Amino acid sequence: MKVLPFKIPKPENVTLYIQKYDEASFYEKLHQHQEIQISIFTEGEGTYIIGDCVGEFKKNDIFVIGENLPHIFKRDAAFEQETIMISLFFSKNSYGEHFFNMPEFEHFNSFFYDAVLGFEVLSNKPELFSLLTKINSYSKYKQFTAFLNILSLISEAEKQTLSSLINLKKYDGDEGKRMSDIFQYTMNNFHKEVTLDSVADIANMTPNAFCRYFKQRTNKTFVNFLIDIRIGNACKLLTKNNDLNITEISYKSGFNNLANFNRKFKAIKGVTPSDYRRKQFAS
Repeated sequence: MKVLPFKIPKPENVTLYIQKYDEASFYEKLHQHQEIQISIFTEGEGTYIIGDCVGEFKKNDIFVIGENLPHIFKRDAAFEQETIMISLFFSKNSYGEHFFNMPEFEHFNSFFYDAVLGFEVLSNKPELFSLLTKINSYSKYKQFTAFLNILSLISEAEKQTLSSLINLKKYDGDEGKRMSDIFQYTMNNFHKEVTLDSVADIANMTPNAFCRYFKQRTNKTFVNFLIDIRIGNACKLLTKNNDLNITEISYKSGFNNLANFNRKFKAIKGVTPSDYRRKQFAS
């Protein structure tokens, strides 16, 4: 099976496909599919890449991913509890080509517009948690009405856009596998020394050619992508491991120089690692 594109294994004549993913079924490769995806994490934590955005996910986080938007959710192996994700898959035409164009659904326009770049849902989460965790037990009719309620709640919610417009690109075939291999290698080795030579070998390119290739497809340099993943891991350690000092966290996140870690962290997060930790434990 090609890594990209990925075909959602839904049965025929299913308009709304609902899937629960656990440790045994979690798909940790970069992929894209033609369906829009709404996902909630009921357990676990880890790192995501959605388009050109790198971030961390945790329990109760909700994401919307547009059609053919490359993404990956990678579990944190150090986290003791298993990761569980519930996802809904559908398209704007699932209920007919003109269904969502009816005036009754005008307020869903923002949902479909924002989904193109992917976003995280920041409010209405208790109501959404209840609907998303129960919807698979409902009758088909009740699933339909619950789905409309979910779209309504998300349309009205605060959101954080994830990807950037320049990144909209459909990967296929060998290119999809190459990008997946690059992302997998980086996410598995960010805590070690990662050189341009080593990752260029994964892509089967010269370092200069790889740098151009990666930036054209992600809107950022590979070095900045690597730093984003390392800072994301540092944020998680700062929040969860109060016993670790800042120096230990910097090394565990792949930095071999504390001053460089502090400088990069503040440039991305706007505060020093110490201030970030203080705010997290104060909230």
